[in-house]
Amino acid sequence: MASSNTHSKAIGYLLWLFGFTGAHRFYYGKPVTGTIWFLTLGLLGIGWLIDLFLIPLMDRQADIRYRAGPIDYTVAWVLLTFLGVFGIHRMYMGKWLTGLLYLLTGGLFLVGILYDFWTLNDQITYKNARRGL
Repeated sequence: MASSNTHSKAIGYLLWLFGFTGAHRFYYGKPVTGTIWFLTLGLLGIGWLIDLFLIPLMDRQADIRYRAGPIDYTVAWVLLTFLGVFGIHRMYMGKWLTGLLYLLTGGLFLVGILYDFWTLNDQITYKNARRGL
């Protein structure tokens, strides 16, 4: 499968500014290390600093791993990050029912937001693959 530009280095570096929260790692599809960065403040800042140089590699890996299509990864991630409790990212992906459920329950009591941080890239890849059939 040929790689496509599914993720943005600019957004990766923007999220890196808040890297001690693991945001950039979640964005690039690394939820385990994203969680570790969140719990340890970016490995006490050391991992956060090293990631400054690893973002181009993480971007290439994400571009190879995830499928491009009509649902844009960057748009979905920005919506999740800033409006996740309102379910706007789910509505953007065409998941209207769960989007409304998030809207009425504060992101399904924030547990849904955590789930989406772990799985959003795979959800988008699945949706893009289904639309490509």
